[in-house]
Amino acid sequence: VQLQASGGGLVQAGGSLSLSCALSGGSLSSYAMGWFRQAPGKEREFVAAIVWSGTSTNYADSVKGRFAISRDNAKNTVYLQMNSLKTEDTAVYFCAAGGHPYYTGTSAANYNYWGQGTQVTVSS
Repeated sequence: VQLQASGGGLVQAGGSLSLSCALSGGSLSSYAMGWFRQAPGKEREFVAAIVWSGTSTNYADSVKGRFAISRDNAKNTVYLQMNSLKTEDTAVYFCAAGGHPYYTGTSAANYNYWGQGTQVTVSS
């Protein structure tokens, strides 16, 4: 299984970006999916997750109400819509495929496959 994240870039505070993560070498419907991020000098942190069917999601408190995770199993793609971006959202964003199709937890250790990351920079 390989994951390819895309859609990062530079945006002003208050703006929006949409990230995509395409899965190849397997079926997206077999996995819960998560997004994590890592800012310079900080540990990787959980952002959002979604179960295999898309019927349940989980968000970090810091992004709740601003970010939305979704998926299209037919396209083998998961998305992260980011609105009302803040400078503190600046980080490399990673998508990950979980080991259990219903897992939406925050622990990176429970995600088996990782994409290469895409940079999101929010300017003030």
